[in-house]
Amino acid sequence: MAEQDWVSERFAEHQGRLRAVAYRILGSPGEAEDAVQEAWLRVSRADTDDIENPAGWLTTVVARVCLNMLESRRARREESAGAMPPEPGLPDVAKEDPEDEALLADSVGVALMVVLDKLNPAERLAFVLHDVFAVSFGEIGTVLGRSPAAARQLASRARRRVQIASDETDAARSPKREVIAAFLAAARNGDFEALLEVLDPDAVVGEVRGGHAVAAFFSGRAEAARLALVGGDPSAVWSHRGQAKAVFTFSVHDGKITRIDIDTDPERLRGLEIAFLSAK
Repeated sequence: MAEQDWVSERFAEHQGRLRAVAYRILGSPGEAEDAVQEAWLRVSRADTDDIENPAGWLTTVVARVCLNMLESRRARREESAGAMPPEPGLPDVAKEDPEDEALLADSVGVALMVVLDKLNPAERLAFVLHDVFAVSFGEIGTVLGRSPAAARQLASRARRRVQIASDETDAARSPKREVIAAFLAAARNGDFEALLEVLDPDAVVGEVRGGHAVAAFFSGRAEAARLALVGGDPSAVWSHRGQAKAVFTFSVHDGKITRIDIDTDPERLRGLEIAFLSAK
């Protein structure tokens, strides 16, 4: 009875996170609830004598349930649509920026759930567990029955597909994106004349007013700001150690920036959906 009480308490303690994991992987609140319930049935019958990390153990159980559900979902699609082409081989993994990984993870919201549906179950699980919930590749490999290196490659491949999807959205290809990209490039290079080209003569940034004053304020700065979609809108983000520290939102009219707002509030930034865009 004591062991059962321990399992119940740990499950209740982590249930919110487990439901979030299931939802992020499956993309359906109903299926996420089913997965959590199935996970409870499994852990309530499990031997817990050797469990040293309850949170990790429970996350692993939920992930396995979700993987089974994804594979069943995919099998049903294959039956209805005919055989699917074989999965491509795992590519070599290029060196990636941990800050890119952490902030790209925030893009896995409603806007990009359709992209996750195009990933195979293993890619989807590896990407969500690592990039969204910081689960180690060793633990992910255990769930998938693969090596940590293979789990890393799966997450990397999924991450690139999400990045490509972000770049291909209508917002990412909009004229506003091009204006902001030109502004960031000019600011980094200290190109005062190029800044004036994209700034409205009456541009405003906080207490700074007028195109010349705004250009002077940004010239030679914003080196670390990155072009991104924030809530689906072309913007810029400055991050440090994987955390968004400042978000720059732009008002653009007739191809000129009329206003730049800078948000540094940690609470608001944590709730934003951010997807980096490639520099073109």
